[in-house]
Amino acid sequence: MTTNLLRTAGELHARTRAGRRAVVMTMGALHEGHATLIRTAREIAGPDGEVVVTVFVNPLQFGAGEDLDRYPRTLDADLKIAEDSGADAVFAPAVDEVYPGGEPQVRISAGPMGERLEGASRPGHFDGMLTVVAKLLHLTRPDIALYGQKDAQQLALIRRMVRDLNFGVDIVGVPTVREDDGLALSSRNRYLSPKERRTALALSGALFAGRDRHAAQEALRARAREVPATHARAEALSALGESRAAADAHAVAKALPGAPSAVRAAARLVLDDAARLDPPLALDYLALVDPSDFTEIEDDFTGEAVLAVAARVGTTRLIDNIPLTFGAAS
Repeated sequence: MTTNLLRTAGELHARTRAGRRAVVMTMGALHEGHATLIRTAREIAGPDGEVVVTVFVNPLQFGAGEDLDRYPRTLDADLKIAEDSGADAVFAPAVDEVYPGGEPQVRISAGPMGERLEGASRPGHFDGMLTVVAKLLHLTRPDIALYGQKDAQQLALIRRMVRDLNFGVDIVGVPTVREDDGLALSSRNRYLSPKERRTALALSGALFAGRDRHAAQEALRARAREVPATHARAEALSALGESRAAADAHAVAKALPGAPSAVRAAARLVLDDAARLDPPLALDYLALVDPSDFTEIEDDFTGEAVLAVAARVGTTRLIDNIPLTFGAAS
């Protein structure tokens, strides 16, 4: 299978379409995370469908002092990864193909959700991201578009834009791909020195600590649901030396349904330790949020949530997150 390199929307529109078209949008510098997206797109599109990978470094989503100029451009390597992963075409337009009149005067606004977390750290970033995603959706005309869950806030905003503005495309989120040591795959990982990389592992370490605390909490709550808080049952458990555990389970389940605060605290401990390393980790934010609007959740929250972190190690800014589900209180 040969992957075609296309530079203009006209070349893309001239292609004969049979089945569904699945699009994977990237800024290039492809790695295994992107390859997973492309392989997933191939599975969804099927043998009769078409997979298009876009490679475009969007200037609108880089703020002052960010790494637009040094962002890696590796098109030849990107083509090879796209081809090996099952892409039919790579659409790599020039800036004037995407923005023929210069920077657009009319842009997509990310709204309040775009001003939180990543948006607060990078003002205007999500407006630029949504504007180029909207343009690329129009230019590529897909049936399905796939995005990584590593950029959880980006994925949530794209889903919201597609729903709010009636784009006729299905949005699919693909789980984060990690290296063997747990570090989330990112094009920016190449900027890390060996010592910086060791410090950077605190991001995933913090998330895993929060996840483990969450799992323990949910297990305790499940146990509380299974053990009736009756005097007779307490006496029976006491004979087995389990009464304290049962009482603790009931107390915790009643006082802290889901315990988001405990999850945050467990993750924060890892990040606080990393701030004392050499080189240190400089935390931007740690947040446990509702993915529908990226506002912080309370301790009585139930449902899907995202534990997210962003930090700098040296001059490199990294982000990561994991999804969590908080069960209903009993």
